[in-house]
Parts: sequence; C-alpha cells; structure tokens
Amino acid sequence: MELLLAITIGAFVATGSFMLMRPRAFSVVQGFVLLSHGVNLLLVSMGRVQLASPPIVGDAADAIADPLAQALVLTAIVISFGMTAFVLVLAYRSYQQSGTEHVDLGGKHV
Repeated sequence: MELLLAITIGAFVATGSFMLMRPRAFSVVQGFVLLSHGVNLLLVSMGRVQLASPPIVGDAADAIADPLAQALVLTAIVISFGMTAFVLVLAYRSYQQSGTEHVDLGGKHV
C-alpha cells in the first residue's frame, strides 16, 4: 500500500511540475491542481496509512491516526481551491487582454 501511495504521489508531483512549466495558461492551472493533490496526499500519508481503521480513535491504542495531518490537508484543500480560482480568473483576464493563452509572449508586453 505504501509503495502504491508513493508512486501516486511521485506521479502527481512530477506531472504537476512538468505542466507548470508549459507555456499555456490552462496547462499551468492543471499543473497547479495536480501538484496540490500530490502535496495533499503526501500530508495524508504522513499521518498514518492504515486500511479499515477509524480516522481518530480505534479499538486498540495502536490504531490511532494522527488528526493533525488530516486538519492540515483540510486547510490545504481550501487554500488550493482558492488559489485555483484565482489562477483561473488571472488566466481568463490575461486571455481577454492578449487574445492568446500563452503565458510567455516572447518579450512582447501588452
């Protein structure tokens, strides 16, 4: 289970980082979303990865997950949603002014 989670986190972060460097605004937004999902999965995996156990208190004392990581992920989800909305509005405004969705206009200032 941990190997699959590590591969998934690595794929999200690698793909998100690659797409953030693309010249189109929509690819940048997709890269930002994938990167935030990878970071959220990393934070969840830092708490404890255990199947079929309650999130906070279980029957045995060793089946307790760390609720701090879950609280951090909830905060990170809200922040990433707000940032995604901001980046989408910024990309749309840039498209309205420049007429293209390219992030880098090749030194041309609009």
